[in-house]
Order: sequence, then structure tokens, then C-alpha cells
Amino acid sequence: MKKALVHDWYYVNGGAEKVIHSLNTIWEDFEHYALVDFLREEDRKYILNGSKVNTSFIQKLPTAKSNHRKFLQLFPYAIEQFDLNDYDLVISSSASIAKGVLTNQNQLHICYCHSPMRYAWDLYYQYLRESGIGFINRLYAKRVLHKIRTWDIINTNRVDLFVANSNYIKGRIKKIYRRDSKVIYPPVDVESFKLEEKKDDYYFTASRLVPYKKVQLIVEAFNNMPDKKLVVAGSGPEYKKIKSIAKSNIELVGFLEQEELKKNMSKAKAFVFAAEEDFGIVPVEAQACGTPVISFNKGGVTETIIPSKTGLLFDEQTQKSIIDCVNIFERSEFDPISIRQNALRFSKERFEKEMKDFVNSQYQQFISSHMKST
Repeated sequence: MKKALVHDWYYVNGGAEKVIHSLNTIWEDFEHYALVDFLREEDRKYILNGSKVNTSFIQKLPTAKSNHRKFLQLFPYAIEQFDLNDYDLVISSSASIAKGVLTNQNQLHICYCHSPMRYAWDLYYQYLRESGIGFINRLYAKRVLHKIRTWDIINTNRVDLFVANSNYIKGRIKKIYRRDSKVIYPPVDVESFKLEEKKDDYYFTASRLVPYKKVQLIVEAFNNMPDKKLVVAGSGPEYKKIKSIAKSNIELVGFLEQEELKKNMSKAKAFVFAAEEDFGIVPVEAQACGTPVISFNKGGVTETIIPSKTGLLFDEQTQKSIIDCVNIFERSEFDPISIRQNALRFSKERFEKEMKDFVNSQYQQFISSHMKST
């Protein structure tokens, strides 16, 4: 069968791109589509096996490389321009727009949903608050996002089967789209993270430095715990702001290459995580190192962290809640071997087997029912 893999966009090697890497491991003959593709060549080799991506007209627009999201109002039109009529199977990897591709009754469309588009739904008000745009632009943004929500609901019917990356996202798909979904946790390359039982005396966090990741909140909490060292890895638009408020017990190390990231993560006494994530691959990677996780008690992490065994959860995104949780952590004991054992449940091999079995069985059912109907 001819297969197409449609992703929202390619510009970083993030969690969603790890899913793409595994899908390309299962099936090596995908043809690839995305709104834009600005990957570094080393990332392209890992994610796409060096394959070329068919991109939309947005790829050629001025400033698309530096900020493709400014063309949000064009996304629905752009994704609908891909002609996928020659494919038997279409898999979309979507946290935004990819699931809106046009397919016909002779094609099976399976969407691996990382999340319904958060900036249009549950992060709508936060997005407007933190955008820093003026009154007129806010009115325009509200109008665009209203249209996006309408389009998003309509194109839900273009998906034959949804796969959710967590039970948390399964619930959001049901709430927003009124559709059922199969849960298959995303792949975590746990084998590339080595167990480290001897920990150093510092806390660690790593993330893109954008508002919803709440790294600033973690830094503010540790500003009030001057006797506890925090190492912050990551780059992004909030870097300068966070660096300007960080006190002497906090070290910002910027973007780290993978091996250096693993080293910092494995030696940390705990990994601190304050975002509400759809799944949260990095907290699982930390556990693969035998490093306990201190995390906000919402989102996918509630399915990957075992309280008091592999980490601790705090209930509010506040400085006090983080500080109280860190203080409890200081009085607790954790077994690195048990922590790593928990992380192995989310292996890359497990994802690839589950996804392959699900897609193949659903495609066989689709072919069988299609033959009967004709």
C-alpha cells in the first residue's frame, strides 16, 4: 500500500518528532508532508532518514523560517492543498493542523493526536494574555482563533481513527471533538539513558524557554531556596528574562547537546517540571536515568510518575507549592533502580509494536469492509 505521513511542521527535534522517527522505523516507505520544513540536516537524518518533505506555500513566505506561526490564518487553506489521492493509508501526526488534510472514501486516515490545538482551545486565554499584542491585534487574533476552532471541529470528520498519546489527551479529544480514541503512549528512547545511582547535590530542569513551560516559575521558587542549587538547560524567547531574575544558586546553561543533557539529567538529585504537558517525554527520560521527578500534578505526567516511588507531585503552579514539594523531597528516599524500571514501560520498541499492530489490523478491517460494500 502507498503511505503518506503528514506532520504539522518540521523545525526542531522535539517530542512529536520522536514519534515521526519511530513511524519511519516501522514503515520506511512513507512520503512526507508538512506545512514547513526547516530541520537541521543532522535532525533530518534522525527523524526522517534523510527524506525530502513536501511542503506548502508557507515554506516560501518571508520570515516563515523565523516565525511560521504568524501565518496561522493561512494554515487551514495550506494543509488542504496537499493532493493525497494516490495513497491508501494516511497517517497524520497532529498537535495543530495536520489532521485537516483531505482524503476520500478509499483511504484510511489515522491521526496520532498529540493534542487538540492548545492555543485555540485550552490555552486560548493564556495565549492572548501573554502575547503582548495591542488591542486591535488582540481583536484580530480572537477572530482568527474563532475561525480556527470552527475549522478544527469541522475537519474532525476527516479522521477515521484517532490515537491519543495519553489518557489525558484521550479525555480532551472526547471533550472537544466528541470522538473516541485508542491510547498508545509515545516512544521514549529509554535505552539511550543510562542508570546513575550516585547523584550530585543539584536540581535540574530542561525545556524550551517559553511561557507555558513555566520555567520562570521554577526559577522564582528556587530564588527563595538559596541553599539549593538549580541547573536550567534550554533556550528560547524567555532566556534573557529568566537569566535576569535568577539568583546565584541558579545556573542557566543554555541549549545542551544530547550527551551533555543526559549527563546533567543523570547526576541530578531530582528533575523539576512545572508544565501541564500532554504526555511529557523528558520526565520519563529523567526516570530512565534513575532520577526522581518533582512535577505539577496535571497532564500526562500523572500517568508516568508513581507518587512517592518515582517522584513527587505538587497540586498548584505556584512558588509555594514547588517549595513545599522540594522540602518534602529532601526528607524522602527514592530507589534509582525502581525509578528506571518504571520508565522502561514507555520504551521505543513498545510504541513501535503497538502502533504497527494497531495500524495493520485497522487497515485490514478497512479493506475487508470496503470490499464488502463494493
